[in-house]
Order: sequence, then C-alpha cells, then structure tokens
Amino acid sequence: MPVAEVDVGVDLVRALVDAQFPALASLPLELAANGWDNVLFRLGADLAVRLPRREMAAELVEHEQRWLPELAPRLPLPIPAPVHCGRPALGYPWRWSVVPWFAGDNAEHAPDVDFAAAAVAISGFLDALHQTAPAEAPTNPYRGGPLRGRDRPTTERIAQLHDVIDGDAALAVWTELRDVPGWDERRTWIHGDLHPANIVVSDGKVSAVIDFGDAAGGDPATDLLVAWTWFPTATRQRFLARYDGATQARGRGWAIEWSLACLANSADNELIATIARRTLTAALED
Repeated sequence: MPVAEVDVGVDLVRALVDAQFPALASLPLELAANGWDNVLFRLGADLAVRLPRREMAAELVEHEQRWLPELAPRLPLPIPAPVHCGRPALGYPWRWSVVPWFAGDNAEHAPDVDFAAAAVAISGFLDALHQTAPAEAPTNPYRGGPLRGRDRPTTERIAQLHDVIDGDAALAVWTELRDVPGWDERRTWIHGDLHPANIVVSDGKVSAVIDFGDAAGGDPATDLLVAWTWFPTATRQRFLARYDGATQARGRGWAIEWSLACLANSADNELIATIARRTLTAALED
C-alpha cells in the first residue's frame, strides 16, 4: 500500500474527537482498519472515525462530506454519509469524518453469502446510483473515464507483473477491451471501487456499501467491477445479462485494470491482493 504521510494513532484521534465533538468523548475508541487511503477507528458501538493517511486522499474525504448526504436518501442500501465533519487540528492537516459503523463482515470474509440475493441487492443499488451526475460532481482521473486513458499504466503493470501473471493473455485481452465503444460519455454517479472489501454483509445478505472515496461522475460500467471481484461465475453471468455487450466488455476491462493496479501495489495487503488475483483470473477466463 502507499506509505502513510501522517501517523494517525489512537491518541491523536481521541484528542481530535474530544476537542471537536465533546458529546462523543465518553465513547471507547479502537483501531479498526488501516487502508490504502484512510485509517478507520471504531467509536463506541455505532460510529467510526475515518481519517486520511495521505494528502491525495484528503480531497476524497471532502468529496464524501459534500456528496454522500445527498446520495444516501435515494439509495436502497446504507452508505457512510458523515454524521460529523472534523477539521484539521492538533497537527493533523486534513478534514476527517465521523460516520456510521455498519455491523457485519466485509463481503470477502462473510460466511454463507447468498450470492443470488447479493446480485439482486447490488443491481438495485447500482440502478439507483447510476443517475446523471451534476456538472459539479467530481471527476476521478483513475476511474470512470475511457479505458483508453488507462492504457499506459495498465500495459506497464502487465510488463511489471509478467512473471507472476499470464502476461501474454492479460495484454491480449486488455488490447481487445481498451477501445470497446458504447459509452456515450453521459456522466452518471459511480462508486468507483466496488469490490467485496467495500461491501458489508450481515446474515448472508448485503447490508451496506462503504468507502466512496473514488465516487465521481463517469462511465457506469466501472462499477461492474463487482461482477469479477466478488461473484461466482454463474452469479456473474446472471448479474451481467441485464447490461448490453459493450457495457459488459468495458466492465471487464475495468476489472483487468483494477486487478493489475492492486497486484502492483498490494504486496503488504493480502486481502486486496487475494481479491485482485481472483479478479484477474475471472476476467481473463470470461
């Protein structure tokens, strides 16, 4: 994972919360996850504190604070719309959020997942999300644009990983998919990073979608990534059948792009590396 630019420890977070939100000062605080862009602390039973660990992610937190409260009411699954928005202080340089804590497991580790029901739930979620984004919605330079725009880093990663993946197959499939037509460039809202570590499952059912740092206006096919990152083959085929062929192909292209980016940068994150290896295998075999 990228190196943290700020040391975000429990003592700092405790001080930030207590100073800015005194009503939360009595709630216990513990580290929950140290992610690619953010550090997450559980605060009491029902809240979490989410803080950027590098400057690049700070703007993404501001996007979440601006847009998730507007998106949340129209979506059929809970999302982490901020409950409180924290300010830079005590040497910590960026804005941060207090968000809901969603009970359950990330979908990668959840037992007894009902994949048929999960596909229905995710389909409904994407239908509600993939509405036209306003002109002022953020643009993500890494997700949601034409696949051709990701050609250089993707081919470089294929070369970098050639000895640990089937590089020839990856290059052949990527070359086929990068110029697939079909997107009319009408920007819809996208999640931008829809994989099982960002999906919460409770009692076998999808109960929340989290981590909207990559959310932006873009090609909705980007979010079909979930079909290759999580769903078994039969579920994936049923899930994708509701989309036209070009949209499916662009989604498959995004699955290859995402998996290669993760494999090139996740030597210290076995969860993401495992998902990425499975995703690449599925996308190349389809």
